[in-house]
Amino acid sequence: MTDKGDLPNNVRKVVNDPARLGALAALDVVDSHADADFERLSRTAAFIFKTEIALVTLIDKERQWFRACFGVNDVTEALTETSFCAHAIALPGDEDTLIVLDAARDERFKNNPLVTGWPGIRFYAGAAVIVNGQKVGSLCVISSQPREALEPGMAEQLVSLAALSSTLFALKDEARVRARTAAALVREEWRHALTLEAGKVGSWVWDVRTGEVACNDTFRRMYDLPEGETVRIEHVLGATHPGDRPMVDASIEASFRDGEDYGAEARIAATGRWLTMRGRVYQRDAEGKPLVMMGVAIDISENKQSAEHTRLLLRELNHRVKNTLAMIQSVARQTIRQNPDPQDFIEAFSGRLRTISDAHVLLADRDWSGVQLYEVIASQLGPGFRTEPDRAEVRGEDVELPADHALGLGLILHELTTNAHRYGAWSDDEGTVSIDWEIKARPERGLSLTWRESGGPDVLQPAEYGMGVRLIERSLAKVLDSEVKLSFDPDGVVAHIWMPLPAEQD
Repeated sequence: MTDKGDLPNNVRKVVNDPARLGALAALDVVDSHADADFERLSRTAAFIFKTEIALVTLIDKERQWFRACFGVNDVTEALTETSFCAHAIALPGDEDTLIVLDAARDERFKNNPLVTGWPGIRFYAGAAVIVNGQKVGSLCVISSQPREALEPGMAEQLVSLAALSSTLFALKDEARVRARTAAALVREEWRHALTLEAGKVGSWVWDVRTGEVACNDTFRRMYDLPEGETVRIEHVLGATHPGDRPMVDASIEASFRDGEDYGAEARIAATGRWLTMRGRVYQRDAEGKPLVMMGVAIDISENKQSAEHTRLLLRELNHRVKNTLAMIQSVARQTIRQNPDPQDFIEAFSGRLRTISDAHVLLADRDWSGVQLYEVIASQLGPGFRTEPDRAEVRGEDVELPADHALGLGLILHELTTNAHRYGAWSDDEGTVSIDWEIKARPERGLSLTWRESGGPDVLQPAEYGMGVRLIERSLAKVLDSEVKLSFDPDGVVAHIWMPLPAEQD
């Protein structure tokens, strides 16, 4: 005999069965609100059995939830230990309904608080709701009036209504699973689309039979195709540069014929941008003819430009290395003629070689595009020549020099600086050097630079020009129409330098 509705061991064993609880948890509806479909079903059951209350319940270890509550207001759950329905799902396999004609006289329920208190249950009839082979709850009808007997056929109707509840649970569960799956697919499609968009990848699916191409917006932009209109394969191929079309056609044909992955690099005719295409035939008919081809397109214009820029730099570097080696050979030969002593040769040649090296470092840092005039001057006077001049006055607007100009001017300034330290303005404590220039527009755009020494020892015209003078006057010989005029005035050496500059770009 039970006390206050405590469940007998055989009922508790069924209620706590892990398989049953697993099936119940899989429904994912335990804490959800009452359902209108189940409400209509419970109302039908109450009408058929002429009872005040009808419920569709789900039973957990400790609570039972009401998925439908006809005749009961503001109640959504109850304790499992007082549940009549827990007994209904614990019936042996050959029994399908629990019928209690008068609960006050039934030893199992007469002390149950649902009998002795609200709602004062006297009559109860319940049948198990079965989902995925497990009894997860029940459909029951309840009355506060006892009955002498149940009319014939009523138990079968209760079982049918419970079976209908079972089907309804299964359908709703399947619908929830499908909705979650659909939502997951939508999220995955969005993630995939955002990934392609962020990676600037155009995706496409070609229906070979109809010629239609389904593609994302990135692909349309790549091929300059109109938005909102159906894309056909002839539109895509027509947008390809004519010079690259044969290669694209051959790669598609090889993929159709031999099953090879499609791969091609081609330009877009309208924009000239480079694309790399990759694809594969994913579906064929019974005869092996292609039905569907899928793939991606990636804009590789920047890679192409970078590769071309690298090739240009390598060609430029090859040209510069040859010129530099020839220059070094000439400087070395002339230096050793003027400085037969090994120590004197090393000192003179090292300075000139260092100047050539510094100029090449500046040019390499700027991809051989040119060097600012201030940087060439700084390589000889020091980086602080403008803010902290050391007996040097520099005036002029900064300008970019082409590579050859920068190299030649660097050698000239090196020889002038070296001469000023040894024999000229900087050989004592009084002399100064002024460097000034202007950019002239006529008769052609060019740089007119003057090096002027003053305040140093008296200058005498040399009887024979040394290596430094010849370098100063000839270093720009290979720069078209450039020249250096060197004069040995008594007050100090003066060098007038002229070199043409490229025309200014708008």
